Amino acid sequence: MSLYIEARIRADLDDLWARTQEPGSHQRWDLRFTEIDYLPCQEGEPQHFRYATRVLPFLTVAGTGISAGEKRRPDGTRTSALRFASPHPLSLLEEGSGYWRYVPTNDGDGIRFVTGYDYRPRWGRFGRIADRAVFRPLMGWATAWSFDRLRLWLERGITPERALLHGAAECVARALCVVAAVLFAPMTALATAALMLMLPPLPTTPAARRCLRTPPERARAPRILTTLATAKEQQS
Repeated sequence: MSLYIEARIRADLDDLWARTQEPGSHQRWDLRFTEIDYLPCQEGEPQHFRYATRVLPFLTVAGTGISAGEKRRPDGTRTSALRFASPHPLSLLEEGSGYWRYVPTNDGDGIRFVTGYDYRPRWGRFGRIADRAVFRPLMGWATAWSFDRLRLWLERGITPERALLHGAAECVARALCVVAAVLFAPMTALATAALMLMLPPLPTTPAARRCLRTPPERARAPRILTTLATAKEQQS
């Protein structure tokens, strides 16, 4: 998988599973989605869902997907996988797949919450260039920021809505410091800007930098992803 994000979350495994698997909770903390809804399906079949992302106040990009999870595994871990696609012509993301892994640590100090995913951009060569230069780094940052937002919700009880306000307030405060330096101490403006970028975020503010962005070892997609591929082929 081209994108890899890992967060260490000190929480109950069932609570983490619920906050990530229930659409109403998921859409609250994940910056990448505005809406997530389960679609009707037969018992025993993988779960179908619809997702939407509000790109602009007047533009929403939607898509559909299929997911499946393994809540009880012999090694104590849990896994969920999904495949997704968007037919919207303005969506750079055409189709893709990914997984979540929930791995309790050996020392009992939390859970390694891991995702790996990849996708195929549309718009031909232009789309591939735009994805590599802008969209893919932005998706990686948004995923990591969202994972830390989820961590704050579970560990500190800071709701996703409050966490967003904390992040916005801190960005405004740092920007004001730079503006003040430009207005009142121009010689220190560059140093002030660099300092604002280097200072770590407040403990109550979500930060992508707290997440691991490179796999500690070669990451492999779970086998359940193959099951979803087979189900998708049977439907088509």
